[in-house]
Amino acid sequence: MIFVLAGGTILMRLNDFSIHNYRYYLQYISMVTINIFCCWMVHGYLRVHEPQGVSKQLRPIVRIALAMAVSFCISYMSALFMPHKYLFPEYVFNHTYADFLRITIGAFFISMICHIVWSSLAVSIMLQNAQLENEHLKQAHLRAQLLSLQQQISPHFLFNSLSTLKHIAHDKGTKDFVVQLSHVYRYLLNINEQQVTKLSDELHFIDSYLYILYQRFEGDLKVQIDIPEQYHNYLIPPLAIQLLIENAIKHNALSPEMPLVIEIFIQNETVTVKNRLQPKKIPVESTKLGLQNINERFQLLFNKQISIAHSDDSFTVHLPVITHERYYH
Repeated sequence: MIFVLAGGTILMRLNDFSIHNYRYYLQYISMVTINIFCCWMVHGYLRVHEPQGVSKQLRPIVRIALAMAVSFCISYMSALFMPHKYLFPEYVFNHTYADFLRITIGAFFISMICHIVWSSLAVSIMLQNAQLENEHLKQAHLRAQLLSLQQQISPHFLFNSLSTLKHIAHDKGTKDFVVQLSHVYRYLLNINEQQVTKLSDELHFIDSYLYILYQRFEGDLKVQIDIPEQYHNYLIPPLAIQLLIENAIKHNALSPEMPLVIEIFIQNETVTVKNRLQPKKIPVESTKLGLQNINERFQLLFNKQISIAHSDDSFTVHLPVITHERYYH
C-alpha cells in the first residue's frame, strides 16, 4: 500500500527530481507511511474490538469514518505545522476550501484502501479456516464411523442377510431380535454420509440398539430415556448418544444385584447422559478417543463443547443440541 501510494506519486515526479528537493520526497513518504499505518491500526482495532450497539451493516462504515478522521487529522496537522520548505508546493496548506477538500478526499481513499485490504485478508482467512474445518470434520466423522457398530464385512451384505434371516426364523423372539438389529444397521447405512441427524431419529435408533443390549445383558442394564417431544426436531451428531452408552457399559460392572442405570434426559438445552458409577474390579484401559471424537464433532458442527461432570457416584456428559434453523442459518 505504501509503495503504491507513495511510490506511484514519486514515479510521476521523476522528471522534476533534483538533489535540492529530495526532502519533499522524504517528507511525503513519511506522511503517507504514518497515514497508512494509523488507518491500518484503526481498522484492525475496530475489527478485534467491535463497537457495541452497532449493527453488522454499519460497522464497516464506522471503521472507514474513524480511520478517515484519523488520517484527516494527521494530514491537517502535518500541513499546518510542517515548514513549507519540506512540502511540495501544491501541498502547502492555505486554509482554502480546495485544501480541506484535498485532505478529505486523500483521507477517504487511504481509509477505503485499508478497508478493502483488511476485508480481502479477512475473507481469505475465513475461506482457509472453512476448508480446514471441513477437513477436520471429515476426519472426525470417519473416526466416529470406526467407533460405531459397523463391522468389517460389507454392511449391505449383512443387512440383506438379516432380512433373509427374519423371514426364515420361526420363533417370535428371534424375529424381533433380527428386526431390531436390521433397524440398527439401516440407521448406520443411512447416516453414513450425514454430519447431523434429528434427535428423534437418533432416539429411534437408540431404542433398537437398546433392545439388542437388553437381550445380551437381560436385567443387568436399565436405560431411562426422558426427552420431551418438543426437542425431537433438534439436531445432534449421529451416534453421539450410542457411543456414551457403549462407553458406560465398557467401564462399569453389570450384575442382577447391581444393574447399571443410565439416564438420558434434557437439561439446560443439552441432552444429558448420566450413568451410575460402579467400576469393574479389573479396570478397562481408557483411550478417551470416544469422548474426544464426540467433542471434536460438536466443536466443528455447532461451535460448542460437550460438558463432562465426574462425581464419586456418577458420570455425566452434557451434549449441546441446536435447532434446525440455527444450524442451517
